[in-house]
Amino acid sequence: MHGLDHPFRTASARLIGRDKDLEFIRSHFSGSVHGAALLLSGEAGIGKTVLLDAVAAQARSEGTRVLRSSGVQFEADVSYAGLNQLLVPLFESFDLLEPSHRDALKVAVGIGSGPPPNRLLTSTAALLLLRRIAQDTPLLIVVDDLPWLDRPTTSVLGFVARRLVGSRISFLAASRVTSDSFFESSGLTEYRLQPLDEASSAQLLAEAHPDMSHTIRRRIAAEAHGNPLALLELPTALDREQRTAPTAVPSVLPLSERLQALFAARVADLPDASRELLLIAALEGIGDLAVIEAAAGRRAAVDLLESAERDRLVTISAASRRLSFRHPLIGFAVVAQASTADRRRAHRALAAVLTDQPERRAHHLGEATTGPDETVAELLEQAARLRLGRGDALGAMAALTRAAGLSPSSADESRRLAEAAYIGTDAGGGMADASSLLVGARRADPATREESLHAAAASALLLINEEGDVNTAHRLLVGAIEAGGHGYAASDDALVEALFTLITLCWYSGDPEKWAPLFRALDRMTPAPPDLLWVCAQTFADPARTGYRALELLDTLLDDIGDATQVVRVSTCAVYPDRLADVREASLRLVEQGRAGTAPVRRHLSALIHLCLDDYYKGRWDEAVKLAAEGLSLCEDYGYPFFACKFQFVQALVAGARGDAVTSNALSEEIVGWAVPRGAHGARALAFHARCLAALGSGDFDGAFRHATAMNPLTPLAPYLPHAMTGALDLVEAAVRSGRSADAATHTAALRESAMARLSPRLHMHVLACEALTTSDGDALGLFEQALSLLDVDDWPFDVARVRLFYGERLRRRRVTKKAREQLVQAARTFEKLGAAPWAARATAELHASGRATSATVQGKGALTAQEFEIATLAATGLTNKQIGERLFLSHRTIGTHLYQIYPKLGINSRAALRDALAALGLEDAG
Repeated sequence: MHGLDHPFRTASARLIGRDKDLEFIRSHFSGSVHGAALLLSGEAGIGKTVLLDAVAAQARSEGTRVLRSSGVQFEADVSYAGLNQLLVPLFESFDLLEPSHRDALKVAVGIGSGPPPNRLLTSTAALLLLRRIAQDTPLLIVVDDLPWLDRPTTSVLGFVARRLVGSRISFLAASRVTSDSFFESSGLTEYRLQPLDEASSAQLLAEAHPDMSHTIRRRIAAEAHGNPLALLELPTALDREQRTAPTAVPSVLPLSERLQALFAARVADLPDASRELLLIAALEGIGDLAVIEAAAGRRAAVDLLESAERDRLVTISAASRRLSFRHPLIGFAVVAQASTADRRRAHRALAAVLTDQPERRAHHLGEATTGPDETVAELLEQAARLRLGRGDALGAMAALTRAAGLSPSSADESRRLAEAAYIGTDAGGGMADASSLLVGARRADPATREESLHAAAASALLLINEEGDVNTAHRLLVGAIEAGGHGYAASDDALVEALFTLITLCWYSGDPEKWAPLFRALDRMTPAPPDLLWVCAQTFADPARTGYRALELLDTLLDDIGDATQVVRVSTCAVYPDRLADVREASLRLVEQGRAGTAPVRRHLSALIHLCLDDYYKGRWDEAVKLAAEGLSLCEDYGYPFFACKFQFVQALVAGARGDAVTSNALSEEIVGWAVPRGAHGARALAFHARCLAALGSGDFDGAFRHATAMNPLTPLAPYLPHAMTGALDLVEAAVRSGRSADAATHTAALRESAMARLSPRLHMHVLACEALTTSDGDALGLFEQALSLLDVDDWPFDVARVRLFYGERLRRRRVTKKAREQLVQAARTFEKLGAAPWAARATAELHASGRATSATVQGKGALTAQEFEIATLAATGLTNKQIGERLFLSHRTIGTHLYQIYPKLGINSRAALRDALAALGLEDAG
């Protein structure tokens, strides 16, 4: 990097035993043409901060601008506090960014107001600002004490550190190896700072403490184990006698305890006023002298802390009005050695000063308060709202948790704990143990059977997301609904929200019995359930039987879609009646808002999956896969595993339809792996659906039948499992192609008995196609014609092409050759356009069998007859000789003979090469 290309002559002269370390840092940055990142790690006191100072000083001397930030333990739950430190010198440069990025960054660092930006938007804004500044002057970002930085800041820094290529920015950070950090270091170069060797330790002790006896130095060196901070600080605890008389030195304690005791002793020797000021500074956490002095009664810190600065406890910059501890352990020790009363007093003093900073004021009041105090609890709850509004889920959770601890009312304590758990999931903050919060919320109010409905709904969603226990979540929510004092009034918003959540849980369960409490509640609502809730229950629970009842009202809702929540819920109602196209524009707007950070993540995810499904059914498969990847990335970034299965389902469908059974089945396994242990049998049905389609594509019709019947019995059509309806055509096709004609007929009868055909024209086409597949030839042709008359191929290309393939196959076997070719050519073209290779190959084979293309040559290797081409195509899909023979009414030996003759004509010598060889033939123009 510019400014770090020369040896650290000046820096290394001030450091002992660190020449090799400085050289490594220099070579790392100078070896990168543009942009580099390095993470220093080591134990506490190993010299990381001193090394950072040396690198920063050298960079400044050579024209590089240095930006610094340091983690502060007592501000670790204040969002973007570290980013605020880092970007303070650049506040006036924010206007270099476009408005969306500028405003997002201002809100994040606390100098602006507006909708809470998501972390991606904030991270991108910070990166763009730094790159813009670096165009004029090389930048070095120096970050110390990563473990104590707030989580949002570490997220931004991790994002920036991985995107420095091509810039004039270098990133150097330090972290303790024994401390957990939210900073994601994977992919970054990490350099472990080792203890000083024996010679360097001796040199450092000699230069720092020349009056200490050699024997004592050796003992100190043995205790310090090469830790520079211990080497420098331990001797200062010794009195004059101890520094020269080995027998006077007390027995040693473990290093960390000795350092703690040492710092406390050094602080204890200071005047009372100095110790009080240091305690305020340690708890203030930012180092703002104006705040520290105001909290200390307007006493001048520079004067009061003169002895502390002389003893190297702190450094004070009069110019910048900042105070910092020489090492974080010093501040920690200051707090540790203070009495509880002293700490509360300091917190109260800080709260009294920070009247214009409600978040920090509430934090200090919370720490100063020992018993129940609803006023402070309310302030903390308000602070949580402010933090949440700025995108700080973890900060909001911390404030709510503390508010719960101060709540006089057990009901309020329970409510706040449950809300804290909900925010962690809903805003993507995540929780290490969501179930403990739920248990704590219930334990806090044993007199109440469950939480408030809002909290219960949130807790249930948190539970299914974090632990995925659908049964427990369902039981929790149903209990709260049935025990509530809402009187089942349709005007009760909390009840309505809880019932929408219950619909989600019931769908995931895949258990018909789980829906009973929902419909009991709907029946009891007065004067009647809200329209949207009723429509959702009819179209999302058992749409094959009840969905048609709600279509008229659904159309009304589709004509007047409101806010983001209504967009998502109306879209949910539109999934199974095939009306997603009617909400596409609204869903697209919602996705764009989510990408800009102005829509909740869960709403963003819901809109994405609705777009994915619409794209799949409308044949926009590449776009569906792309949006599904975006959704999965959001699920991972924000912690939504229960949403991921839906995006994996879309990807598995496309992969299976395109002949990539390996990928499709792997995605299905991921769905099953999440769903089964959690009792999410509705989600598991997605995997069966995708597996069935992949098996149909690969020619494994027996396997396809097994997968289809695993989620859907032959009769009746599985109730309260909507995907049984959407996979019905697959089941019947698999049964027919595997020789299970009676089973196919049984399931088709079940479809006729349902109201599935009344739900949408596409599903009506499916029912008619199933009837045609299970009907004698004469009647079947009319049913196929009727089915194909219902839809435009452009609206539902894959579905229509499959029916055309069925129809073409039946026509060819009836020797209605010309008409068969028309259907098969249209099907093949659609399959080719979609990239549905297995279906395209099947349609092409039928075309050749009809005599459409009587011969073809590949690389001059001779001609295939129509029958040979059909056999080769079927073999390429994975069918065995026996299966091919059953399809063509030939013996497996005859099939083997044909293949023996086909291989040399195609220039291949194995069955595995058939697909690639046949791909070279291409589909001849139908003219």
